[in-house]
Amino acid sequence: MSVLSERLAAPRRERVVKNPIPWYTPRFWHGMKLSTWLGTLARNGFPVSASRLHTAASITFFSVCNSIAAATDSLIYSRRIARTELTEPPIFILGHWRAGTTFLHELLIRDPAHTYPTTYQCFVPHHFVLTDKWFTPWTERLLPSRRPMDNMAAGWQRPQEDEFALGILGLPSPYLSMMFPGRGAVYPEYLDLHDLPSEKIQEWQEQLAKFFRRITFRDPRRIVVKSPPHTARVRTLLELYPDAKFVHIVRNPYDLYVSTINLWKSLNEVQRMQALGDQDWVEPYVLSSLERMYLAYEADRRLLRDNQICELRYEDLVENPRERLRQIYDVLELGEFSRVEARAEEYLADVKNYRRNHYELSEEKRAVIRKRWQGYFQRYGYEE
Repeated sequence: MSVLSERLAAPRRERVVKNPIPWYTPRFWHGMKLSTWLGTLARNGFPVSASRLHTAASITFFSVCNSIAAATDSLIYSRRIARTELTEPPIFILGHWRAGTTFLHELLIRDPAHTYPTTYQCFVPHHFVLTDKWFTPWTERLLPSRRPMDNMAAGWQRPQEDEFALGILGLPSPYLSMMFPGRGAVYPEYLDLHDLPSEKIQEWQEQLAKFFRRITFRDPRRIVVKSPPHTARVRTLLELYPDAKFVHIVRNPYDLYVSTINLWKSLNEVQRMQALGDQDWVEPYVLSSLERMYLAYEADRRLLRDNQICELRYEDLVENPRERLRQIYDVLELGEFSRVEARAEEYLADVKNYRRNHYELSEEKRAVIRKRWQGYFQRYGYEE
């Protein structure tokens, strides 16, 4: 067993952190334009709690600033960005929430030929080209240095899920449930996009492609994207990028279940604009979302060529990350592994003291998970 896997195997009891970040830390909604912010409030009936009025007021102020900055950004850069082409098809990291996608993303972006969506780019996707260089240096201290749900490094220039960018741009997203968690899950149809009318799918594709062009305009290297909802969107992504590469990671379903519940509850606490409530919807949502996600993934996976998809298990990745990374480069034909090897080793040395959370489940709950996620257990070798 590697040193890293020994550290990750060390038990640490899972817990949901209450109020994990300071009140002045920006929420993702601070990145919205005024029209998006007011439209989101209106669709939900303006249910902002009294305890969140100060946050709502600050979001309103910054949404006006974002609208002005976005208009200026568009005026200066829109024509050049429209002519920008991706130099290489993107690499999409797929896998359920808490399956190890962040760890895998951190390894792949060590390659000097790769870039990625940063937290700031996902926070203000409509004006980061204009504002990134002057805004982020003096606001970095407003962000926590670690993510509250798993203690991974955080910051404006750290990698982030492009799903947040899509929601901030005004597209429906399951992530918008974090704003008003008392109302339960939202936009489940946008997890896999399969039941949407063609014009809605086209709108979604256009926004994603524009966001990727904006990233490429700032940094022409190959984009590596990590966003769990993309696991259910392979078909739609292939329509945009027929030669895209995909890395799919799976993890013990029991660990996925508890850790994802903790993730959603933690994010709901941080991002909410209303009283939190009992969050009874989270557990059934976690069960149903994996089912929906993998029904779509298994149907779409057959569309991929052998050199477009590499699948691995989280447990194998932490046991021997160097060899699993080499496997990805070989299967996907990403070029010389030596290009990333040394930098990946440096990162692994930095995180060698990271300890994985330990999860405890009743036998009754384990039986429910085994029944609902039987296909995942069987397909990926987690049968007991």
